[in-house]
This record gives sequence, structure tokens and C-alpha cells, in this order.
Amino acid sequence: MSTVGGDRLGLPGTQVQQDAGSPPLPPKLTARSWIVADAESGQVLASHNAHWQLAPASTLKMLFADTVLPKIAKTQEHTVADADLRGMGDGSSLVGVKEKLSYTAHDLWLGVFLHSGNDAVHVLAAMNGGVDKTVQEMNAHAKELQADDTHVVSPDGFDMPGQVSSAYDLTLIARSGLKNPDFREYCATVSAKFPGDYEKDKAGKPTKVRGAFGIQNTDRLLTGADGVRPYPGLIGVKNGFTTNAGNTFTGAAERDGRKLLVTVMHPATGASEVYKETAALLDWGFKAAPTVKPVGTLVPARSAANSNTPADGTKDPAQAAVTAASGSGGIWTTVALSAGALALVAVITFLIHRRHPIPGLPGGSRISRRRRSRGGITD
Repeated sequence: MSTVGGDRLGLPGTQVQQDAGSPPLPPKLTARSWIVADAESGQVLASHNAHWQLAPASTLKMLFADTVLPKIAKTQEHTVADADLRGMGDGSSLVGVKEKLSYTAHDLWLGVFLHSGNDAVHVLAAMNGGVDKTVQEMNAHAKELQADDTHVVSPDGFDMPGQVSSAYDLTLIARSGLKNPDFREYCATVSAKFPGDYEKDKAGKPTKVRGAFGIQNTDRLLTGADGVRPYPGLIGVKNGFTTNAGNTFTGAAERDGRKLLVTVMHPATGASEVYKETAALLDWGFKAAPTVKPVGTLVPARSAANSNTPADGTKDPAQAAVTAASGSGGIWTTVALSAGALALVAVITFLIHRRHPIPGLPGGSRISRRRRSRGGITD
């Protein structure tokens, strides 16, 4: 596996450095891959197969949103053409977009985040210049974020050959997306109204009055649906399910001023399991954060990392410990070691990191219109 974020994150199995005062990890975790990280400092508190490349399902929509959302004004309208909805996989989750009707980008983003609508994704991709262009931009943005485990084939996360991501990458992507206030708003929205068809008069002719129907977020830790308790302080972000991926989920929560990110990929069968394991890891992270030693770090974007490279091209000795998470509204704080530290401190830090590496740092089922098919997305 990759060692982006530190050597220990490239090792198989569970990685954690606890002392006598640290709580034990939750028992009976079944996920193939998971990660717990501090959203502000970037420290990885614990992980399990963090860089294992797995099918991401609809958690990949986080990368779609982080790539495309800043490019399209919320008020921009688009009339859906037949071609906009072509190419969706059989069994795709749908919010109910219809051809020949107009929608604002705001409407469509609600469809993406709340109902995981592949139809909304494809229409937004059309507004962005097409699916192929959008996929290229998503792959480029993943590289910029140093999410090198990620390869996009379809922007909606539908099972496709070669489409992969990792718990580490999905956490990087979520952290980047949460810097955007619109991204935060959409992923935290519990329910909304989505535009429907135009109402008809008694003669059956369309009127100028357009109907709407309710949609609810499929994130059970946010809504508390289907027997899952809402998680206190949950910020977002995105769940998913496909045949290949199983259930996947990336969640962010805040408690006592600390913000944590947890990604869980492909736990044991059962739509609720991914939420139970995410909640357990969040609980552990909030308790363990003051005492546990980090096993890695969430790396900054490549452009931010390059800005800390000296003019002679040599690597800054402090760069391995740099963490970045700036954001609008003061939600995320940039934490970084100064590149101008004393040479003695830099050398000592470098040697310590070599001996004790401090490396650098996504289920659910549809609440309505649930669909399952071979290779299909239900969330």
C-alpha cells in the first residue's frame, strides 16, 4: 500500500500507538479499511489498512462535489436534455430529475447530497462540460489533494472496472470539501423539497404551477432513520453502497471544540453496521485524542506542499509534519510547523520521525426509492 502520510499507514492491519491512559479500540470492528483523524491538526489517531484501494460507491460523490461545486453558481439553471441522463448504470439511485424540466444547481446539489442521485450528478456533469471532462477534472483534483489511491471512471461512484479509492483518500477529500461552506451546508441538510413536474388542471393540461416533493438525507447518523441513533455533533458527510463496495461512509463530527473525521469501508453485511462502526470509532477518537500518539497525518494538497519547498528544490525537513485544513467561516484551522525552525530542531525531528514514523494522513440504504441490482448503487 501507499505510504503517503507516513510509513505506518502503508502497513497492513491496525495501526495505533496507545499509552496506559488511552482507551482500547472498539471491539469487533469488521470493516476492511477505516481511519480516524483529527480534522484540524491532520493527525491520524488510528487506522486499519488505510491505503487499501477499494470500490468507493457514492462516497466518491464527495470528490465530484469538491471538484465541480465551486465552478457552478447555485442559481444557474439548466433544462435537462435527454442526453444528460444517458450512461447511468442499471440500478442507479435517482432523485427524480426529468427531461425537459429546468433545475437550479442548488436543487441538483440537494439531490446529490441528500438522495445520492446519480441523475443529479449527470446533469451537473453536463453543466460542467460533460462526463468525460468531469472525470478528467476529478482525477486531476485527486492528484492535487495527494489522494493517489483514487482513480475515477464514473463521477457518481457507480461500480466500474478500475474505479477505486481508499479510507485515507476519502478522508482527505472530505476534509477538503468541508472547507467549502456550500459543501458543509448540503451534507448537513436533513431534508428538503425537490422540484417536481408542473401541476395539471382539470382538463389534464399543464399549469404554470410547479409541484415539489420531499427528499431526506440517506445518512442515518444524521437523520436517525431505520433504528440508527443520530450522532451528536455530526457535521456530515457522505454514505454509499454498491455491490462491489458494500457499505461505505465518511463522517465528520465535533465535540468540545475538537473535530474528527472517520471513514469506514466495507464492514460486515447489514446496512446499519457501517454507521455503528463509524459511531464507535468517533466515540473512541474523542476519548483517545488527548493521550494517543498519532500514527500518521493528513497531508496538504500538492500546491500547498510545494509552496513550502525551498528555492533550491530540497525538501523542507519539517514538511513531513505539516498539516493543513484552512476553511471559510473559521471552521477549519491551518496547523503547520514552521519551515524556518532552527537547524538543530529540524535534524532532531527528522531523526525521531525516522525511528518512530509519524506519517501523514467514507453505506447505508436508501430511505425511499431503494434499489438494488447487480453492480448498482442504492445510495
